[in-house]
Amino acid sequence: MAPVARRATVRYTEAAGLADALRGADALFVYDFLTRAIPAAWPAADRLRWLHMGSTGVDPAMFPELRASEVVVTNTRGVFDTAIAEYVLGQILGFAKDLAGSLRLQQRHEWHHRESERIAGASVLIVGTGPIGRSVARLLRAAGMTVRAVGRRARTSDPDFGAVGADLYAELPAADYVVAVAPLTAQTRKMFDARAFAAMKPHARFINVGRGELVVTDDLIAALTTGSISGAALDVVNPEPLPAEHPLWDLPNVRITPHNSGDFIGWRTAVVTAFTENFDNWIAGRPLNNVVDKELGYVPG
Repeated sequence: MAPVARRATVRYTEAAGLADALRGADALFVYDFLTRAIPAAWPAADRLRWLHMGSTGVDPAMFPELRASEVVVTNTRGVFDTAIAEYVLGQILGFAKDLAGSLRLQQRHEWHHRESERIAGASVLIVGTGPIGRSVARLLRAAGMTVRAVGRRARTSDPDFGAVGADLYAELPAADYVVAVAPLTAQTRKMFDARAFAAMKPHARFINVGRGELVVTDDLIAALTTGSISGAALDVVNPEPLPAEHPLWDLPNVRITPHNSGDFIGWRTAVVTAFTENFDNWIAGRPLNNVVDKELGYVPG
């Protein structure tokens, strides 16, 4: 933050002190992008003009008062794309090659030969057509997988997704893997419910790297326990963090990681750099990078 501190008064605060820090502030950099402190502190934002989220998702900032304000919201789009795509490929390979099963056999000192699945030729449905979804699509295509997507509008001949559909339920039955990477909005909240899981193949695997609130958790548990779907890899869950007694932990066909799919070594520096580059634009009066459409809840394009 040194480049910013040379040209502005910088206040550092945790959630409890946010209201005091906001008074008189022109810009707010939300480094803790999962914080829920912004709405409560909002009345103190008496001269705020710009809010930058240190993440791709901006749902913690999309409350009515901010949406209605003149405050410009930007995000850190682009920093996490490749790392999340690699995570998705890793989880797909983990399922196909049953790496967890191999580890269990190793821990029991058992030599048990068995066959594994190929991912080349398998079909993937990516739900969410932003930059992260595109990065996932490019990597999975390079691995020989067949990719389609679901977005707000249907189209053909997309350079990354091929075909994009607008009807989730029409697209789900053809997929061997379903990857959720959509932003959390009023339209996407709870989109993966009992009906969605029932539309999937029994051998399909579900991978969520978007937001836990995209999923009705009880419906996912039911689908996994009844065999409606074969497995799930969850980097995000609802609730989060997942309580120690939650039933998801003990399901044998579930892989859980603590919301770190994009957290490559050096990501913190990359997040701060993205903010300081946008700060340069702001000070110079140039257009800001990654301006969020506050009605949509994400950066359009």
